[in-house]
Amino acid sequence: MSYSFVTEKNSAHYMLSNANEITEPMLHQFLGILGELQTGRPIQHVLGIADFYGLRLSVNEHTLIPRPETEELVEWIVKEHQNSEQLSILDVGTGSGCIALALKKQLPHAKIDAIDLQGEAIKVARANAAHLDLSVDFVQADVLEWDIFMQENQQYDIIVSNPPYITPTEQKDMHNNVLLYEPHSALFVEEHAPLLFYDVIAEMGGKHLLPGGSLYFEINQYLSSETCNLLLKKGYKNITLRQDLNQVDRMIKASFKII
Repeated sequence: MSYSFVTEKNSAHYMLSNANEITEPMLHQFLGILGELQTGRPIQHVLGIADFYGLRLSVNEHTLIPRPETEELVEWIVKEHQNSEQLSILDVGTGSGCIALALKKQLPHAKIDAIDLQGEAIKVARANAAHLDLSVDFVQADVLEWDIFMQENQQYDIIVSNPPYITPTEQKDMHNNVLLYEPHSALFVEEHAPLLFYDVIAEMGGKHLLPGGSLYFEINQYLSSETCNLLLKKGYKNITLRQDLNQVDRMIKASFKII
């Protein structure tokens, strides 16, 4: 969940070294970037952009920087549903809109809704959708109050989420460029309720997933067994746990009703 200063400095150096011509304004900009990186600010925030699954997205301090692990979650969904002619998807905690927009790009016939608690994040997601000319319905909403804003007949084939899942005790192992510059509401949960969002979203899925529909989650690697057990207790079947590119437990798929 973090990027090192060395990696970001190397990225800035790559940008400069691959320029056809180094002008004085470019050099000034480069030195400014290095100065901001010295403070620990992520290069994605310095430049205001991040690449995700073939898309170039705007990001800022109100949105979580998209990670490669989350691209793997998108890839899983795309591979399993690329031949679906009709598909409805809900992305919970959309942030910059990275998951929803990547899915819309790869699954153009899908009807995709996306929610986030933070209004500033929704603004970024909508701007990204407009720039990429992708149709996703972004709505500011609190998933903890899903029974208030979800309509009775609102049904989805897929509910996907990369919710907050990092506990306070894990913060000691994180870089300051994450702790100081990325939105804590998108990262952290209370120590006493680390699976809060999985519990709530699973409950919502029990009412708003279509028959044969599935949940797809990015998860805390240290709580994979607990997350699987929670889904089992909620009545989900065909629970599949996958590891990410770093060989740690990172993704779960679960179906609620079997056709």
